[in-house]
Order: sequence, then C-alpha cells, then structure tokens
Amino acid sequence: MHASLSGPETGSPVVLLHGGGVAGWMWDEVRPRLEGAHRVCVVDLPGHGQSADEPWVSHEETVRKLAAQLAARFPGRRVDLIGFSLGAQLAIQFAASFPHVVSSVVVVSAQAKEMPRSDLMLRLVKATAGLAQKPWFARLQARALFIPRHLRDAYVKTSAGITEEVLLATVGGNLAFELPSGWSQYPRPALVLVGSRERRLLRDSAEVIHRALPGSELEVVEGVGHGLPLQRPEWFAERVEAWLSRRR
Repeated sequence: MHASLSGPETGSPVVLLHGGGVAGWMWDEVRPRLEGAHRVCVVDLPGHGQSADEPWVSHEETVRKLAAQLAARFPGRRVDLIGFSLGAQLAIQFAASFPHVVSSVVVVSAQAKEMPRSDLMLRLVKATAGLAQKPWFARLQARALFIPRHLRDAYVKTSAGITEEVLLATVGGNLAFELPSGWSQYPRPALVLVGSRERRLLRDSAEVIHRALPGSELEVVEGVGHGLPLQRPEWFAERVEAWLSRRR
C-alpha cells in the first residue's frame, strides 16, 4: 500500500484513510492543518491511486495489511485513525481488531446498517462500471461527490485506474459491512461525524456506531452532505485537531 508521510517525525502519528473511488489526495486540504503537531500518514488503499496495482480483497485483509505496515512505520507507537466512508469502516474494523495500537478513532460518514435491496445496487454498479473510465462521466461524478474543482483532474485519473473488479469488491464490502464484535469493547476515545444532509441510512448508521460504543461522541454537522472533509476541510481539520489535542 502506498503511503506518504509528512509533519515532524516526533509528532503523534495520525493515519488518514480515504473513501472508495478516490485516493489519498482527498486529504490535501486537511493534511497541512494537521502537520504542525502530527506525523501524518496518508494511505492509498488497494486498487486506488498509487496502490492501483494492488488488488482489493476485503476489509479484513486490508486492515491486516495496514496493521503490518503501520507497525513497521511506527514501531511501538499508537496511532490516531481518521477515516471517511469506506475508510471509516476500515478505521472501525482496525480499532476492533487491533485496539492496543490505536489511540483514538474518528469515523466520518460510515455505513453500518444494511441497505435494502443492496443486490440491486451492485447490479447497477456492475452495469455502469465502464462509465467510470470516461472523463466526462467522472467529472459529473466529481461534482456530485463534492470534489473541489482543483482536485477534479486527480479524481478523473483515479477513477480511470479503478478496475471493475476493485469497484465491485469495494462497493460490495461497503454495502455488506457490519459492526465487528470488538467495536463495543474498543477502550479509547472515538468521534463519530455525519452530515445532516447525508442519506438517512448514513445518519442512522452514525447512531448505530455511536450507541454500540459507550463513551463515544456523535456530532451531526449541519448543512453537509456525504463529503465533509472535502466540503469543509478547514472546519474539519480544526474540529479534529481540537479533539485530538484534548487527548494528549
């Protein structure tokens, strides 16, 4: 898995996990605002961006690979995990599976409830998968996903590099995701964020994630859709940094 590092080597490690269909560049506006106090690690997940040649197998396999990579990069240190959408599901899975190496978790817009008739959604994704390779369609998608104008070329390039196999595997895993049993035993702080304009399924999922972990915090961000770190990167970075600072 490709990862880029920035910020002081002595800073507390923060790992940023992107959503499906994008790549580590989605954090470009957030990363500089965290680099002052943190060693920031931005990962390109399998099948995405600079990890496009690595196959996506499953959430569990990706988490296992990520755990090994972080252990090598930050030996003996805990990390703060920040994940968006697909990356947020991975952050939950990671914290549940390897709680001893996670200082805190920020979960942004994760689905944790089954979507009705998800089989129809997968069929639709399969039927339209070829469109993702076409720049005109990717640019339409970029606007719908709140990708800022200066990052749309990066989105088009990333979208063109995602194979149908990766697309179906990640979407299928996303739709089938259930909270792992270890989530309710995760012993450290967790912040759950969701936009007030997101689909009801995601707002309900945020409640499920929050209720399943006693002591976690839940915040519904007014006026935001499914793209908080892209729509309001400055607010997001300030909110996260303030939250992390209280736990140092």
